[in-house]
Formats: sequence, C-alpha cells, structure tokens
Amino acid sequence: MNQKYSRILETYGILFVVLLMMVALAFIKPAVFLTPENLSNILKQNASLALLALGMFVVILTGGIDLSVGSVMGLSMVCIALGDHAGIPSWLCLFIGPAIGLCAGWINGMGLTWLNLPHPFIMTLGTLNIARGLTYLITDGAPVSGLQAPVRYLGTEYWTLGIFSPPAGLPVSLLVVAAAALALWWFLSHTSAGRHIYAIGGNPQAAKVSGINVSRMLVVVYMMCGFFAGLAGLLLAGRTNSGFPNAGIGIELDAIAAVIIGGASFFGGRGNVLGVLGGVLLMGLLRNGLNINNVSAFWQMILIGIVIIIAVYIDVLRRRAAVRS
Repeated sequence: MNQKYSRILETYGILFVVLLMMVALAFIKPAVFLTPENLSNILKQNASLALLALGMFVVILTGGIDLSVGSVMGLSMVCIALGDHAGIPSWLCLFIGPAIGLCAGWINGMGLTWLNLPHPFIMTLGTLNIARGLTYLITDGAPVSGLQAPVRYLGTEYWTLGIFSPPAGLPVSLLVVAAAALALWWFLSHTSAGRHIYAIGGNPQAAKVSGINVSRMLVVVYMMCGFFAGLAGLLLAGRTNSGFPNAGIGIELDAIAAVIIGGASFFGGRGNVLGVLGGVLLMGLLRNGLNINNVSAFWQMILIGIVIIIAVYIDVLRRRAAVRS
C-alpha cells in the first residue's frame, strides 16, 4: 500500500501543489488573479515554455540535457518571420519552425553519437552559440515584425465554441500544447521506442546489452526535442507578431527547472508528461503571483532559483532512498 501511495504522490503530487498555489493566490489577490484575462494570460505566456519543457523532458529521460532549445526557438522565430516577409505561403510558414528544430536536433544527436562526446552538455552548448549566432547574422540583430494571420492565429486567438467571447475561451496555443502533450504521452507509454527511452535513462549499458540501438534512439530523442523547440518558436512568433533575435535567451534553464520540479529525475529514467505540465504551470503561477504582488524581478530570479535547488535536492533524496531499498 505504501508503494501505491508513493506512486500516486509521485504522479499527482505536483498537481496538488499547483492547486494549493492557485487557492493561495486567489485568497491573496482575488480581484486580479481570478479574472479571465489573467488566467488566460498565464496559459498563453507559458505555452512556448510548456513545449520546450516537453522536449527537454524526453532528453532528460535519457540522462541527457539540451542547452540549445532557447536558441533554436529564437532561430525558428526569425526564420518564420523572414519567410513570411519573403512571400512564402502562410500555410508553409507554419512548417518552417518545426523543420528547423528537427534539423538542429539531428545535428545535436549526430554530433553527440558520431563524435562520441562524453556528455550532451558539450554538444548542445556548441549548438546554443551556433543557433544564436545565426539568428543575429540573418537579422543583423533587428526584429522582424508583422506576420500573416495563420501564424498569429496559433499564438493569439481563442477557441470559444461559439459560446464565449475572448478571453473567456481557451487559447489556441493551449490546445496546441495539449495535443503535443497527449501525443508525447502516447508515444512514451504505448510504443516500444518510448519504453526504450526510459530504459536508456535507467541504465544505458543494460539497454545496449538488451539489443536497443542507443545511438539511434538518442538521435531520435534530440530530434524530438528540437521539433518541440521549433514548435515553441512558432507559437511565440504568433503571440508577439514578430521574430526577434533575443527571444529565448536563458529559457532553456526554465525548461529544465519545469521538468525537474514536475518530478522527473535529473539522472534519467523517471518522470511523466503530466508532471512536466504541472511543473510549467507551477512556475507560471509563481511568476504571475510575484508580478501581481509587485515583487521585484530581481527577487523573482532569486526565489525561482531557490525553488530549482529544492526540487533538485528532493530528486537526489529520492534517488538515495531508491538505492538503499
């Protein structure tokens, strides 16, 4: 029974924390926090982070890390905007970001496995700088504004079911995140490739001995992470109606934090999609609560840093307890 409750707590514990934070914020600032505009903004502002966190989650499951996702997101954004301005059909512009993300992920995966680097930190740190440099190079450091309606639709519009008026409906960006999360959950839970990813994170040597092509799976994992980064760039481009070269600086750290706060193990092999989404929502609520209470942005950085350290320390304690048992 104890193991049963432990599994329930590990899976749904983050949702209880999110619920408690929502109750606390509703009690402290009900006139601000509970407005449809504020709740909708929380979802829209964290949609891109949610996609980055989902991609990062797959990488962390293997015991790896991808530091390049923020730069890949920024590169995707400006390429979407430049393509839009160049007269590429708007429906085709929707595929530019995810395609760039797939290419960046393929480079990360092939570089990691083909060069036999000791840790993905090295390869993805390199591609972080390459992607950011390309972003500045092709834009001369200047933002590219004014996008066509189909791109803006994904980032700004609402799905109202014909009943509600914006912003009482659901943001379209939230529906994109929900579809991506559902697809990733199905992939990890109901395919042999998904089970192989967990196995690699649990013990890469044992996975290799059991016949899993670890190198090929790592390439797939980093391509998935890149795809989610490109999709995040598409949503952010639509929300801001632009592609700006500074987009995504440092956001890879928020993605990592959301994954760890959501209960995934930094050492790989453990975690779930629901927990990742809970981690993203918790960070979004924390930032929103600090903002509506006029807490300085500098203090916000300090408090979020403390939360990250606590989350990682809890992960270390869980790992020690698992080793002892």
